[in-house]
Parts: sequence; C-alpha cells; structure tokens
Amino acid sequence: MLIFGMGYTASHLADRLLARGWTVTGTTRGGREGTLAFADAASVTAALRRATHILSSVPPVHGADPVLTCYGEAVAIAPAGWVGYLSSTGVYGDTRGAWVDESAPIKGRRADRNAADAAWAALRGDVRVFRLPGIYGPHRSVLDRIAQGRAHRIDLPGHIFSRVHVDDIASGILHSFSGPPGVYNLADDAPCHQNYVVEWGCALLGAPLPALQSLDEASLSPAARAFYEESRRVANGKAKRLLGWVPRYPTFREGLATLL
Repeated sequence: MLIFGMGYTASHLADRLLARGWTVTGTTRGGREGTLAFADAASVTAALRRATHILSSVPPVHGADPVLTCYGEAVAIAPAGWVGYLSSTGVYGDTRGAWVDESAPIKGRRADRNAADAAWAALRGDVRVFRLPGIYGPHRSVLDRIAQGRAHRIDLPGHIFSRVHVDDIASGILHSFSGPPGVYNLADDAPCHQNYVVEWGCALLGAPLPALQSLDEASLSPAARAFYEESRRVANGKAKRLLGWVPRYPTFREGLATLL
C-alpha cells in the first residue's frame, strides 16, 4: 500500500495493514522518519510502480488537490489494482438535517473539495471514494475536549450531524479491497446534535456540562463555526450492502465508552 498523506486516519489504517503483514509506504510533506517526502518525485514514482494499492488522504490545498497536481497522471496509469481517496461528506452541503446518500448532488461550499472528489472518482475505473463525516478516535474526541475545557454546547436547535470512529473508517477501507469500486459514505448509524455527544461525554467523565451558548458567545474558530452552519444526516447503507461493512461503533455511545 502506498498512502499519500500519513495523517490521523491514514496512520490508523497503516497500523491495521502492518499488523496483517502488509508493506506500507507513506508520504508526508517533510518526509518524517519512516515516510517519503511528498516532493521526492523519483521515490514516489518508484513506489507507485510497486504498489498494489494506492490511497490518498490529502485534502485540497490553495484550491487544488496536490496529489492530482503532482502525481495524477502517474496514479492513473499505475499498475495497482485498487485506488482509494478520502473525501468529505461536506461535498453534500447543507441539507437542513435531511438524509443524504451517495446519489445526492455535490453542492458543498468548498469548490476545491467538490472538484477533487469528482476528479478522483473519474481518474480510473477502480477508484473507491470514501466520503467521511466528523472523525473521532483515540486522543481526538469530545472526551479530550471536555478534559481540556474546550467543549461547547451551542444553542442551535435542529442541528444534526454525522460522525464516524476512525477504526470504522479503516474497517470500511479494508472491506472495500474485495468490493466494487464507487463512492461510499462511511458514517455511523446515529446522526445527532453535537450537544448530545458533549452531554454523554460529560456523564462518562463525571464532568460539569459546559454552559449553553450562542454561536457568537462561543467565539469558535472559523472551522468550528462552519461545522454548525451545515446540518445533514449521512446514510451508510451502500457500504453495508456492497462492501459487507458494519460499523463496530454504530453510535457515539459505544465509541466513547471504548475510548474511556
């Protein structure tokens, strides 16, 4: 497996593959220990020629997908039999809490993300595009934010969002090795208001509830505020039907209990 972008999710997948005896090569911008530098074109091209599986977890930067810009042509003709791309359910845009599946139109607010999703899907015939909602897992969950005093409860009735445990993303990718190419949502079974997740986490930790605030009172970062400006429920039935994937953590309750 060659992985472009050894970030949080891709590293979890790499650990699963290594435990199964795979050889995994990954790139990072700086080429940290154990990885290739993304800009080392000769080494990356050689890795592309060797890889049986290729995955990109790199999001668009400055309006363009850097992997497609630098290596798109090489990926398109690489001998690998499986290619994957980690996209975002943000491509669906705001549906005001309605359910969306993979047939929904791409109308997200980020044109670069929409374009990258479409470009990867069309790159070659064996591509799997995984659209991911809010990702949580070890050292990156509401439990950590509560413990650090960074959790918020926002007074925004009707806001609904989907999420997925990082281990379930890795599981979905592994299942896709023997499944058909296409676009797949990997999300849990319980989209809900983020306040419910915060309240459940506080109960697990025995911590006091954060004050209920408006968006303006919470002084959120632009990225965090954007999270609350869209509302949707993400359907995961296609991955279950075609890949045989079943999330180990069907709701945030099981996921947070395991993290605790």
